[in-house]
Amino acid sequence: MHQGPRPFGDVRDPGYLQPENLQKTWLREFYQAVHTYRPHFLALHCQEVGGKNYEASMSHVDSFVKELLSSDTMKDYNRARVYLDKNYKSQEHFTALGSFYFIHESLKNLHQFDFKAKKFKKLAGKETYSETLESTPTMEKEKFPQDYFPECKWSRKGFIRTRWALPDCAFDLVNIHLFHDASNLVAWEKSPSVYSGTRQKALGFVLDRITDQRYEKVPYFVFGDFNFRLDSKRVIENLCSSATMQMVRTADTNELDKLIFRESDNDRKVVLQLEKKLFSYVNQDVFRENNGTPLLEYDKELSVFKDRLHELEISFPPSYPYSEDSNQGKQYMNTRCPAWCDRILLSASARDLILKPESEEKSVVYDNIGPNVCMGDHKPVFLSFRVTAGAGKPNANKHKCCVVQ
Repeated sequence: MHQGPRPFGDVRDPGYLQPENLQKTWLREFYQAVHTYRPHFLALHCQEVGGKNYEASMSHVDSFVKELLSSDTMKDYNRARVYLDKNYKSQEHFTALGSFYFIHESLKNLHQFDFKAKKFKKLAGKETYSETLESTPTMEKEKFPQDYFPECKWSRKGFIRTRWALPDCAFDLVNIHLFHDASNLVAWEKSPSVYSGTRQKALGFVLDRITDQRYEKVPYFVFGDFNFRLDSKRVIENLCSSATMQMVRTADTNELDKLIFRESDNDRKVVLQLEKKLFSYVNQDVFRENNGTPLLEYDKELSVFKDRLHELEISFPPSYPYSEDSNQGKQYMNTRCPAWCDRILLSASARDLILKPESEEKSVVYDNIGPNVCMGDHKPVFLSFRVTAGAGKPNANKHKCCVVQ
């Protein structure tokens, strides 16, 4: 199960949800999903731990963790591992990632991999790691090399990897956060955008890293905020096909400041106004109706990795950027073109682990959480499925061993 970032981030507009209230709403919807799908193994991946205003917001992280570990909903999960990158004073290493793993008491034979000892160890108790992630042997954390960062500016982007084993079945879970679009105008300039190329390079770096020769190769699930965006140039051409475009430049530097698309008739009504951090389109419903499915043809960033990563059919609206106003659970902010930023992707071998019995309806579910309420600027996305023990091994007795979410 993956959540869109910031259930405890900073919400600075006083008219918007405060972190305590957002956390309450977010957890309510999360607990409802746990109650509905009843996973035996639950993975929760977060980004932007503490929000952008770290020093003021980190206290909310601690209350969030405490609530999760002690809540009545999670009481039957007698083992847990929590990894929180909270070391924001270290620009060189800080990723602001958080990975939570909960194991139900009915799941007996689960082991976690020790990357330093290169062996699996049985799991017991509940443990939280935050200040010592660099030396924690049961996970790998890496920030992208500095030359990957646009404009050579440090940012909080990287990945956390853990490895788990059930009888005859091992897999990696990788929490990833890729680069965002810094400017709508730059993203519009060419197809694919320069930002798309940066994300492609970073994702390739992660895939190469988790499939190198240091450890045995196992199926892997990569999930988090990929920041995948629609092909801006092509989607704007489609949305504004009958409009005329006006380019507005700054008086002093002559740089492009905004694009205004107007209808040719109808009193020259503005269809779209595009600025560095403004995407104001006249009809937001196009992103919500039918889950925005017609726009999926402009979601092309994953196609580069079609031989390495797979995804179930998307049947939910774009996961970002939602309004953080508590009264606008379905409304998008006019800051970016809505896109499916938050995804759960699988290697070919991980896809083979999923059991899809014909006798069971909806044995695999790929959807979002809290579709009608404010969950922050990203809508959480989850994947629920059953794992086949011994999948890929000839003559293996296939049976349901757990639910991975």
